[in-house]
Amino acid sequence: MRNVFFLVGVLLTTTTLGAHEMTPTYPTFAPSYVGGLASTELTVFNARKDVEFYQVGVFDRDWKPIPFATPDKLLHIPYTERTTFDVFVRDEDVRKAIYVCTLSKLRSDVPSNAIISSKICSRTDGNVR
Repeated sequence: MRNVFFLVGVLLTTTTLGAHEMTPTYPTFAPSYVGGLASTELTVFNARKDVEFYQVGVFDRDWKPIPFATPDKLLHIPYTERTTFDVFVRDEDVRKAIYVCTLSKLRSDVPSNAIISSKICSRTDGNVR
């Protein structure tokens, strides 16, 4: 039994967990400079050494995708860097847009011990200024 506790302790101390962070936690959509669209600005910080790419998505209350636009749907963010980006949603869909999420994308061609993809979501609740 003591060996099991020792093994668990060794595994926990040698495993590192990492994620990314996205702010603001509760973004608000505002009328955009483009007619018929609302926009919000988000910032993502990459705290993972093993990941450099993050996919952006917008979802409704039932996690169904909402059509949106952003300069890059796949963001390249080096380790310890942050990037700010705008998300644009049609005026008729903005009240349905509940979650804006970023999902870390693991690369199969890079040898790594990363096996977990992280997903961070900000909740908008269809808030519009």
